[in-house]
Amino acid sequence: MVARGEIWWLEEPDARRRPYLILTRDEGVSVLNQLLAVPATRTIRDIPTEVLLGSSDGMPVECVLSLDNLRLVRKSRLTRRITTVSDSKLREVCEALGFATAC
Repeated sequence: MVARGEIWWLEEPDARRRPYLILTRDEGVSVLNQLLAVPATRTIRDIPTEVLLGSSDGMPVECVLSLDNLRLVRKSRLTRRITTVSDSKLREVCEALGFATAC
C-alpha cells in the first residue's frame, strides 16, 4: 500500500517514468484514486522550493523534489516504491511547500 512520505515510480503512457513523493495524508490514500505528489528531477536550480535527495535518502541518483510542480497522480500508475524519506526530510518538504504556496 502507498503511504505519505514514500517515493514511487510513476509510469504514464505518454511520458517517461519519473519518481514522485506522496504527500497525501495516510487516511486519504486508501479512499482516493488520485494522490497529491511531488515530482523528482535531476535539474537542480538551488531554489527554496526544491528539496535535495541523494543516495543517503535511498535515491538512485542525486535529484530534487520540485514543490513548484505539485500534481495529482493516479494511484494506479504508481508501479514500484523506491524509498521512504526521513521525518526530517519530510519537514524540509513541508517548508519548501510553504515557499511554493506562500502560505
